[in-house]
Amino acid sequence: MISNLRFSLTLVCTTLIISLAASQTSDAPAQERHLRNIRQLTFGGQNAEAYFSADSKKLIFQSTRDNVKCDHIFVMSIDGSDQHMISTGKGRTTCSYFYPDGKKILYSSTHLGGADCPPKPDYSKGYVWAIYPSYDIFTAKPDGSDLKQLTTTPGYDAEATISNDGKKIVFTSVRNGDLDIYTMNADGSNVKQLTHELGYDGGPFFSPDGKLIVYRAHHPKTDQEISDYQDLLKQALIRPTYLEIWLMKADGSDKRQLTELGAASFAPSFYPDGKHIIFSSNVGSTGGMGNFELYAINLEGKNLERITYTDGFDGFPIFSPDGKKLVWVSGRNGKVPHETNIFIADWVP
Repeated sequence: MISNLRFSLTLVCTTLIISLAASQTSDAPAQERHLRNIRQLTFGGQNAEAYFSADSKKLIFQSTRDNVKCDHIFVMSIDGSDQHMISTGKGRTTCSYFYPDGKKILYSSTHLGGADCPPKPDYSKGYVWAIYPSYDIFTAKPDGSDLKQLTTTPGYDAEATISNDGKKIVFTSVRNGDLDIYTMNADGSNVKQLTHELGYDGGPFFSPDGKLIVYRAHHPKTDQEISDYQDLLKQALIRPTYLEIWLMKADGSDKRQLTELGAASFAPSFYPDGKHIIFSSNVGSTGGMGNFELYAINLEGKNLERITYTDGFDGFPIFSPDGKKLVWVSGRNGKVPHETNIFIADWVP
């Protein structure tokens, strides 16, 4: 979960109910053989990171739209109806998720650091993501009420998702001076650090059985890479030019690099069968951050398969719990530059 080309995307909210056009169905390019009956659910703005409720009836996502100046948390039905904001309307928010029992939601917010949207990152340093130190992780009821803080350590705490049994949260934190992955109980207790390698480890996601965690990582090697990474981190920034997909056991052991694409690969999650991973990458692109598409790979890092074939951005893929549908974010059909919308399709194995 991170910003702009919608890697990280952080959110801001006001209390209003937004009604948009009904979902629209469109044909997929012929190469997109796994996708059928594609429907566009949002129309306009920058929308990202949509996750299913356990009953597959709702989606929770983040959006910058209309008078919402930076990302805030919204929910909608899976047909695109009843879109409304549920975060506080203060700060930025990101990385929202339903608890499996449907009684709570999880997201990160900067609102304790100030009511305004925090400043955008300094792009004079190139394409960078902001790792806002005021991010903490919160829970709330599904309507956004009863907000409770789970993390209290100084610095960035975000990118949180929950295991299918609802017992564990996995997230990214800078609490020990580097960007590493941690787990904690669903109530915020029993925090455990899983990664210790120098560099960025983030975007973690549990396998369906909770035994594995897939994530994105960049571990600088040369003196220049290390210096650049550490200098940016002191400014609460990272450069996401090169990210690879990694896998580890849920206790942090047996770490394995699955991809070696030399690209910005991110937003990995599991197929419902737990045997494959779907993610986004700009591998093969030239000029700037280039064209992002969805790809799949098995747990041995083999049989790379391209899923989408649409110019622009395709990212944040997530399967419904029953594996019958795929939700992702795409720039297809965008009316203005950088517009990203949420799409849903029937999945063809």
